[in-house]
Amino acid sequence: MQQDRENDLAALAWLVEAGADEAIEESAVDHLAPKVQAPPKAPPTEPKQDVRSRPAARPPPPIPTGSGEAALASARQMAAGAANLGELRAALEAYEGCALKATATNLVFADGNPAAKVMILGEGPGAEEDRRGLPFVGPSGRLLDEMLAAIGLDRDQVYISNLLFWRPPGNRTPTQGEMSVCLPFVERHIELADPAYLLLLGGSAVKSLLGRSEGILKLRGRWVHYQHPGLPRPVPALPSLHPAYLLRQAAQKRLAWRDFLSLKQALQSGRDPLISG
Repeated sequence: MQQDRENDLAALAWLVEAGADEAIEESAVDHLAPKVQAPPKAPPTEPKQDVRSRPAARPPPPIPTGSGEAALASARQMAAGAANLGELRAALEAYEGCALKATATNLVFADGNPAAKVMILGEGPGAEEDRRGLPFVGPSGRLLDEMLAAIGLDRDQVYISNLLFWRPPGNRTPTQGEMSVCLPFVERHIELADPAYLLLLGGSAVKSLLGRSEGILKLRGRWVHYQHPGLPRPVPALPSLHPAYLLRQAAQKRLAWRDFLSLKQALQSGRDPLISG
């Protein structure tokens, strides 16, 4: 074995010295022949997946129908179909016709005592109301609580809601379409609560429910009748200044104080302030 190895090494050394220092193939290669291009490689294919293992595609979220006639007709139908306050809230939770619902955190329906004689309606939820799902719980709500306490009332003795049930993004002014599709629910809300008196806070509430064009400073403090086909009788309504406005214009609190004293007097008398005697 050792002798064979030595012979192999000697043969290899002789070949190297002779110039054979490259390995060659068994058959000769013609370097002058034209080169043949190799066919392009097919792009890699993704492994086939079992369609049964793929997650089902989620359907796109419903697109609010905005302020169109279809959205308004749907609002009227759903509001009219509510036989009580619980069903009205459920109808609002199912309603997809108001674009504000897509950006709000919570539905803001009502707070207080639904059987109270006084129903208070503001304009719309703010940031704190949106987080908690209750009306008038932010800075303006705390001022409202103080104003009610000044005439001997608290939240257990009033029923509180708004014209809008969802907060506009960034507290922007709601569009006419957004207010229009909420109005049938507001009107039905008043019918089902059937209050003895309405306290309307802010110009938007007064204009929407009473159809008045005058500014709130001209209308406040003057009792008017709110009428709707679903009500057994006209409801005395008192326009007043919104607490959010009073936080910016503290000097106007004296006007709101007069309005609240007028409400207190009506409650004590138990009569319609618009009917003499």
